[in-house]
Amino acid sequence: MSAHVDNPVVLLLSGPNLNLLGEREPKIYGPETLADHVATAAAAAEDLGLDLEHLQSNHEGVIIDAIHTARRRCAAIIINPGALTHYAWSLHDALAAFDGPVIELHLSDPKSREPWRHVSVVEPVATLTIAGHGGDGYRMAIEAAAKELGVT
Repeated sequence: MSAHVDNPVVLLLSGPNLNLLGEREPKIYGPETLADHVATAAAAAEDLGLDLEHLQSNHEGVIIDAIHTARRRCAAIIINPGALTHYAWSLHDALAAFDGPVIELHLSDPKSREPWRHVSVVEPVATLTIAGHGGDGYRMAIEAAAKELGVT
């Protein structure tokens, strides 16, 4: 993922436990690894003239710091917050302070799973949510970010 001076930067954030994709509950999340999904997103971004940066962390504060650093530097954020989706109001607040499009992304559809997964604290500050499309969601999220940025 090499940066080009004039290309808008999209920050892809991956929350807790997503580093275990491919091993963790493959019947729900699929057999692909996080690296596979990032590669899909990077290829889609390159095709659309976007630069992609990726960060995965199991720590809420690290993700919030990345969102703060993205302000005035990145054009859009795509975030798969993992379990932080359902309770991390600090994540909500950090994303609310970001001026560009925010795409919420989930491999599965949280609203069709356990009741505690039905509430997203990210959804109110997201431009849109892409959920339940498996690994295809990563390409779809890049395409949505490009459309929001007017680069398609």
